[in-house]
Amino acid sequence: MYRRRDGRLEFLLVHPGGPFWARKDEGAWTIPKGEFQPGEDPLAAAKREFEEELGFAPAGEFVQLEPIKQKGGKLVQAWAFEGDCDPNAVKSNTFSLEWPPRSGRLIEFPEVDRAEFFPLEIGRKKINPAQASFLEETHRKVQLR
Repeated sequence: MYRRRDGRLEFLLVHPGGPFWARKDEGAWTIPKGEFQPGEDPLAAAKREFEEELGFAPAGEFVQLEPIKQKGGKLVQAWAFEGDCDPNAVKSNTFSLEWPPRSGRLIEFPEVDRAEFFPLEIGRKKINPAQASFLEETHRKVQLR
């Protein structure tokens, strides 16, 4: 999701929840994303995952972006759309994790612990480096409109 503020674009990024990401910032943020099931339309899956991670349904004109391959080999397909929201109102789904390790205690963590809009120059620093091209491509495509 992107929005226009003061003559520039801002991009909505999310910070992963859980103990592994708690103290990480630069390079740790991501676009809202998840996996799609066999036979599931990738855009439908992207919309579903966005809603699960943020608590509201995305709407608007979706612009397909070039897929990227992350460091671990995961292929990520993404779409950009213009919208707005209150990042402080994000309500994410959760996952269970044994924490601390080998403690036998399962704890629920939000998949996304916070969201924020960033201008391009800051977003480039915050986002997982493999996903930075999504911001660049969206910026190029939207500026041409």
